Amino acid sequence: MAALTTAAPEAPAPVKARRTRPRYWRGAVLAIAGLYFVTPLLSSFVFTVHVPNQGLTFEAYSGILSADGFTESLFLSLCLAAATIALALLLVVPALVAVRLGPPRLRAVVEVVCMLPLVVPPIALVTGIATVLRWGPDHFSRTPLYQTFLAVQNESFPVVLVLAYTVLALPFVHRSLDAGLRAVDVPTLVEAARNCGASRLQVIVGVILPNLRSSLAGASFLTLALVLGEYTVASLLGFRPFAVWIVTVSGAEARMSVAVSLLSLLITWALLLVLSRAGTGSSASATAIPAAGAGPATVVPTTTAVPAAAPTPVPGKE
Repeated sequence: MAALTTAAPEAPAPVKARRTRPRYWRGAVLAIAGLYFVTPLLSSFVFTVHVPNQGLTFEAYSGILSADGFTESLFLSLCLAAATIALALLLVVPALVAVRLGPPRLRAVVEVVCMLPLVVPPIALVTGIATVLRWGPDHFSRTPLYQTFLAVQNESFPVVLVLAYTVLALPFVHRSLDAGLRAVDVPTLVEAARNCGASRLQVIVGVILPNLRSSLAGASFLTLALVLGEYTVASLLGFRPFAVWIVTVSGAEARMSVAVSLLSLLITWALLLVLSRAGTGSSASATAIPAAGAGPATVVPTTTAVPAAAPTPVPGKE
């Protein structure tokens, strides 16, 4: 049988390189946005260092560390932020993982519950908390629960603020972690880890959390910013964290309060850089799944090998 000849495919026409035109409108938009954010900060800084009929002075900044209550309020806010971040992640991460493994209809229920703090005003939330706290002396004065009501209102570390801030941070933590989990094949990773003998705790700590580093960092930063700037709940409950202290000082030292606000903004930015540094890392192409016992971890690759295509037979050749 004569071999059939096939015409060679024509070479594609060369694609003309597009001329890159400078888009000046991008720079204009960025410049306008930069002025929008930088102008108030510069105005606040000028207000703190310029005193009429005296010129430039940095007394507002030099007296911050020696101001009464500055160190205590800032340390209290940072401790409250750390506790709130830990509690929020401890609640949301297992819940979202369980939702990914469970029936899909549960996702809508969990999302609605986590979004409720955006609907309920903080003033209504703090009114309800204050009403519950008043039940202690009225109804539980002769029971062991009375000491619990007193312990959660300890001024050195008010646990009631941690609980309230956790509720307020639920929408932000849920959104950040849900976006991270959408990019991870949770059922496959969990099934592979369970087949290797890992427990549920080892699956979450050793498999799920390393794949959510950027989402965890984003949720932590949003919670930190919320706690450092929250005023309504702490003020109405009678506590004095950093935001309440700034408002208290503003009545007597206006320039110092503005200087402290700028300093808190710098502290927040610095912590943002630290959290973003912790959240960004070289994404590994394989996930280590810890096996039961002290043996080395089993590596499950995240990429799938694509088999090579079979050669196409040529008619007439055997």
